[in-house]
Amino acid sequence: MEKILKIFSKDFGNLNQAALLLGSFTLLSQILALFRDRSIAHFIGPSAELDAYYAAFRVPDLIFISIASLASITVLIPFIVAKMQGNEVTPLAKKFLNDVFTLFFITLIVVAILAFFLMPHLIFFIAPGFSKAMQMKVIFMSRIMLLSPILMGLSNLFGTITQLFRKFFIFSLSPVFYNIGIILGVLVLYPIFGIYGLAIGVAFGALMHMLIQVIAAFTCGLSPRFSFSIDFKDIKKAILISFPRTLGLAMNSISLIVIIALASFLKSGSISIFNFSYNLQTVPLNIIGVSYAVAAFPTLARSYTSGKIAEFKNHLKLAARQIIFWSLPVTFLFIVLRAQIVRVVLGSGAFSWENTRLVAASLAIFSFSILAQAMIGLLSRSYYASGSTRQPLIVNFICSIFIMFLASLLLHFFNIFPTFRYFIESLLKVTDIPGTAILMLPLAYSIGTILNFILHWIFVKRDFMRDEPFIAKSFFQSLGASFFIGFVAYLSLNVLSPVFGTTTFMGVFLQGFISGILGIFAGILTLYLLKNEELFDLIKTLKTKFWRAKVIAPSQEVL
Repeated sequence: MEKILKIFSKDFGNLNQAALLLGSFTLLSQILALFRDRSIAHFIGPSAELDAYYAAFRVPDLIFISIASLASITVLIPFIVAKMQGNEVTPLAKKFLNDVFTLFFITLIVVAILAFFLMPHLIFFIAPGFSKAMQMKVIFMSRIMLLSPILMGLSNLFGTITQLFRKFFIFSLSPVFYNIGIILGVLVLYPIFGIYGLAIGVAFGALMHMLIQVIAAFTCGLSPRFSFSIDFKDIKKAILISFPRTLGLAMNSISLIVIIALASFLKSGSISIFNFSYNLQTVPLNIIGVSYAVAAFPTLARSYTSGKIAEFKNHLKLAARQIIFWSLPVTFLFIVLRAQIVRVVLGSGAFSWENTRLVAASLAIFSFSILAQAMIGLLSRSYYASGSTRQPLIVNFICSIFIMFLASLLLHFFNIFPTFRYFIESLLKVTDIPGTAILMLPLAYSIGTILNFILHWIFVKRDFMRDEPFIAKSFFQSLGASFFIGFVAYLSLNVLSPVFGTTTFMGVFLQGFISGILGIFAGILTLYLLKNEELFDLIKTLKTKFWRAKVIAPSQEVL
């Protein structure tokens, strides 16, 4: 076991190396997530029952985000490292972790019990448009899923240890097992328990998510235990540091609760349409945005705290340019190939052609904000690395309120202004499909997210990058290449559609795959002619065989 753990305990000095490795692990999890969604689409499809399942996530997710982020990795690791002697675990470090574990566990249990009994009252905020029967299903499933924030919260706490000792591979395995649990819920438990089987699968996935981190933590020699005399001094400091970030994340979750509540008044299956498209757009977001933001954070924090501001700025610029380099081409490909992506990933069984077109239209709208969502993750971490959480809190709070207001306003406009409705439906080619009002919710989310990115970018320019070039050159080069990617992919689709047809899985897959590949080649050629730095950096990184990096002992200063 130790040999396996050491293989994956690597230090990556190059941002691309670290991000590519993290992205590789994330890709496996995302593939399973796509298989999970395909299984749900195949056996259930967008329906009132599936709407109830997705609505049932909202309260458990809010609890997880609100409580778990108070004891997040980025907050706890500096406190633990400060109490260690190099790589040696000291009694002080163990004491602090035990205190956090005890208080954290008790808080999660108490909040979950309160939510269990308050659920009949909370349902009127979550799904006010549901029938009484559907509301009862949401209540029952939400109560089952309340196990999830407890188990996932503890998993994140144990994950602090695996991250501290750089067990990135073990840390990245948890989402894989979480998705396996949900897939088992669909394939095994759904035929037995109906829609409630999916909720049981979520709880089982959360249990496996935790167990893998617990096993890894025990191998590191720093496993938390219950403490009967808690020292609140350092815990209070950690909570005060993390509270603004927690509040900002909670506001994002509340905005999603409002969106689901509005969708509960729409056509049956609308919440399912929203969630299917939302999950699809998170695939590139997690692989690109999260990987680069996570890979960049340790260096950003180390550079800022050691007073190396020039190094901090350079690393921030490098990570931002890489995110732009990857995100813009993905955005154009997702918009052009949206129908092929949705049909290949979800199109079988109970998932109809009408469902495909609606999810594809919603995916296209979400795709406009992929770059914004990815950049927000990085830019907010630049503030966390500097020890400041005020600006991200203000921006997230304002934009969450804006999303909630805009979602309601756009739905109102869509219903009372036929011209506006026809314009949206014609643009996305869904004029002959019922239930198009759901498209206003991803539109509100994307507009609010883009505003969030713009405000973050303005503040980062003011506070860290004043009078310095930031991302303009990379943005316009990548944008130009992305136009060619989209244009070539669109032309290829029109040429290949009559060749392969649109009635079989293989035909849809081949026309989408070949069109995407041709578009990507056109983009690479464009970037090569423009002598794009990010392209040449990527080629250089791939030549270094980043997966064979030298194994070294964990360094205290990394985090």
